[in-house]
Amino acid sequence: MKKLFLLFFLISITNCSKKIHPSFKVGIIADCQYCNCEVKWNRYYKKAPQRLKEAVTTLNKDSLAYTIHLGDFIDKEFKSLDSILPTWNKLKSPTYHVLGNHDFEVQQSNKKKIITKLNLKNRYYSFVENDWRFIVLDGNDLSFYGTTSKIKEQQTDSLFNLLKDKDLPYVKKWNGGLSKAQLNWIQMELDKAVKQNQKVGFYCHFPIYPIDQHNIWNREQFLSLIKPYKNVKLFFNGHNHAGAYEFIDSVHYLTFKGMVDTENTSAFAKVKFEQDTIFIQGFGREPSRKLVIK
Repeated sequence: MKKLFLLFFLISITNCSKKIHPSFKVGIIADCQYCNCEVKWNRYYKKAPQRLKEAVTTLNKDSLAYTIHLGDFIDKEFKSLDSILPTWNKLKSPTYHVLGNHDFEVQQSNKKKIITKLNLKNRYYSFVENDWRFIVLDGNDLSFYGTTSKIKEQQTDSLFNLLKDKDLPYVKKWNGGLSKAQLNWIQMELDKAVKQNQKVGFYCHFPIYPIDQHNIWNREQFLSLIKPYKNVKLFFNGHNHAGAYEFIDSVHYLTFKGMVDTENTSAFAKVKFEQDTIFIQGFGREPSRKLVIK
């Protein structure tokens, strides 16, 4: 009897030593991309406000840790933000934005204003939720449309010219890249996550996988950077409105479908983070998925 009691006691101590984090849910929307424009490329720009309103109503029915938009909140014109931000601001959860290429399709004088208008303090940043560190990248850091300084313009030219003759499908002027400063910052964030025993999830507008015309320019640099960090578990993005998914080196690379696309359907998701599993509840064209954390 004493042996059984001792065994039960030891099992109890072992279980208590394992810190169990509660599950949490988040809302995810990609490529709302509103403008008062006619239909183009099967994108129904004028329907975006109503689709966003419907998504906000659905997301507000749940208790969410946060809601994030994965870039291209607008298609063009700074004034477009005034038509959809009031709806976005009705979300009950905390909110975050990822910067997309179309978010910078505004007059040069308004490019810096985009950041404050979207209630961002920095173009790239991180935040912590339970045992996760979420790192929000700025894939427009080096780009022909999103730079706001001469130094970044020069760095953009250098990176693009370095890659343009390598026959890479994603070296297009509508994509962008990560600056050396941002890559250094990412490494510091990854080191913090290791020290604090956190899993890491990335949010970006541009995908890493699959390889096609949508990827971030210096994806190889990024992959080399994260390779030693076994705590990196996911990379969520937009940009490719058709959506995509690949599981590479224990990292889930998921592209969410664009909300603006097709005449009669929307796309957004609720994502539940549990200890070893991520459950994605898709709405509209966004499929539901189960992602196992390894």
